[in-house]
Amino acid sequence: TSKIAAVLKPPSFSTFGGNPVSSAAALATLRVIQKSRLAENARVMGAKLHAGLEELQRKYPVIGDVRGLGLMQGAEFVGPGKEPDPATTSRVVEAARRRSVLIGLGGMWGSVLRIAPPLIVEDGHIDELLDVLDQSLSEATGKPGRA
Repeated sequence: TSKIAAVLKPPSFSTFGGNPVSSAAALATLRVIQKSRLAENARVMGAKLHAGLEELQRKYPVIGDVRGLGLMQGAEFVGPGKEPDPATTSRVVEAARRRSVLIGLGGMWGSVLRIAPPLIVEDGHIDELLDVLDQSLSEATGKPGRA
């Protein structure tokens, strides 16, 4: 409003300075997050994703650890002696990419899948992701998975 703009004196407009346009956009974003219950969706879908990753961990011993909170999940790949296994991790990431699923690679040794779907992710998306991971793990490890 003109009243608010009159109070702001240069150089109060900056990328990170909380100018009125940025503030309005932030408030609108928070309203969408609350109205759409995206925090609850992150909790529910994150729990489903985490459980699915733990199921894959039981099937594929190369997954040494599953960790995360909400929709920020990680699966660490390890070798027979539990040492980081970046080669297998890279093979899984590449196999998933060929199946049109992009997964981040992280961790100190590049041995962690970093999985962070959007807050609007739906049940079917998580199922598709887990299917692609199963197929990709099967391809990367030579162990039979879902076809």
